[in-house]
Amino acid sequence: MPVKRWALVLFMVTLGLLTVHAQNPPDLEKRLADLERKMKQLDPAFVPAPELTLIQRLDALEARLDQALTARTAVAAQAAPATPPPSAFAPTQAGPALQPVSVSGDFQKAADSETRLPVAGYMDFHVNKLSGDSFRPDFHRFVLLFGHSFSDRIKFWSELEVEHSLVEGGEESGEVALEQAYLDFLITPKFNLRAGMLLTPVGIINERHEPPAFNGVERPFVESIIIPTTWRELGFGFTGDLGRGFRYRTYLTSALDASRFNAEFGIAEGKSSGFDASMRNPATVVRLEYAGVRRLALGASLYSGLAGYNTPGINPRVTIASFDGRYSYRRLDLRGLFANTWVSAAGALNQRLRQQTGVNPNVASQMRGYYIEPALHVLPRRFRHDVIAFARFERYNTQQAMPAGYLPLQQFNRSSWVTGLTYKPVPDIAVKFDYVFNRSQSRVVNSLNGVNLGIGWWF
Repeated sequence: MPVKRWALVLFMVTLGLLTVHAQNPPDLEKRLADLERKMKQLDPAFVPAPELTLIQRLDALEARLDQALTARTAVAAQAAPATPPPSAFAPTQAGPALQPVSVSGDFQKAADSETRLPVAGYMDFHVNKLSGDSFRPDFHRFVLLFGHSFSDRIKFWSELEVEHSLVEGGEESGEVALEQAYLDFLITPKFNLRAGMLLTPVGIINERHEPPAFNGVERPFVESIIIPTTWRELGFGFTGDLGRGFRYRTYLTSALDASRFNAEFGIAEGKSSGFDASMRNPATVVRLEYAGVRRLALGASLYSGLAGYNTPGINPRVTIASFDGRYSYRRLDLRGLFANTWVSAAGALNQRLRQQTGVNPNVASQMRGYYIEPALHVLPRRFRHDVIAFARFERYNTQQAMPAGYLPLQQFNRSSWVTGLTYKPVPDIAVKFDYVFNRSQSRVVNSLNGVNLGIGWWF
């Protein structure tokens, strides 16, 4: 697409933003959501944030438009000649030439299209301290996201992560992980195909885990233990926007591995992450979301799958149900989540794992967690900077109900208060501080409190 045409598109979207301000309040949310959808088509790296205030969402759109215009201008200024020299990174084997394709997703004519490789990313730097311990700095995540449009109807997206900044063979110092890598086959707004390495659509954080998207340095305990994080599996399925605020995702995915379930983390360590995975008995997951009311977003997820491919003779079924919601009223944000996990044949699973390892994992037949988080935007709307004060209460029990003959370990019946501040000089950067009060029902094992500092950003 020529630079002038791209600039014209940006101008039209910007004009749409100005139009939003001129509408009656009931129309704002609908029109802003439509603009975010169009921006997502123009720039696949853009992630709408319906939980933010209207002003913050407008600021995010404006910032993304500025970035896109700057990038396009720089590319035009440094355009290669009509017959570019061979690239040092070009493949050695012969292959098909790149064809012009649309990046907008709205099936424009080929004359208005181009080949594009969007790049995005997010980073996360933490300093953590438990009671009685020293401060421990950690560049927790460095993540790059790459996408490509093969045509108007076939698009690719991926996410590659380096954790803890250093990876060495045989050392537990970090990891390189493929978090997403999938193709979208766009058919209609209501029905599209998706296949590859997929984030499991359960809860709020698993699909939307970039640091500026949530308060607190670390992700919520409930969405790390009761719901695994970052939970990705190989699979395929369908996505779509049903209209009137409803959208869905439903997949068949590789199964959890019950041989790695335990008392402390429940099912969380049973995710395959695409390595040595099994689809002999694929799991089913479906998520339905509703965002048809201004400032409100609701979601419900259901997961069910057999997990016994590494426990011969025992094939327990794991079922997870979760409900979540986010609401904003003026300068107040509220979010909450409830999740319950069932593991069938947990007693037989414990016996089999004890035979295999010599240790009783004390896997529960039911695990449960919930949290609620109010947050207040401290600064008036006229300030471009944002300061958010928040408090989150979480209760999470990986020993909620036990199979016959097993007693719950009370140190894993836990609760936490997380309270702190998030400072955003721009919507895409978050400087965070929080203090964590941890408690358990055990009278023997003491839970340690902690203080956390962090900075995270995405682009």
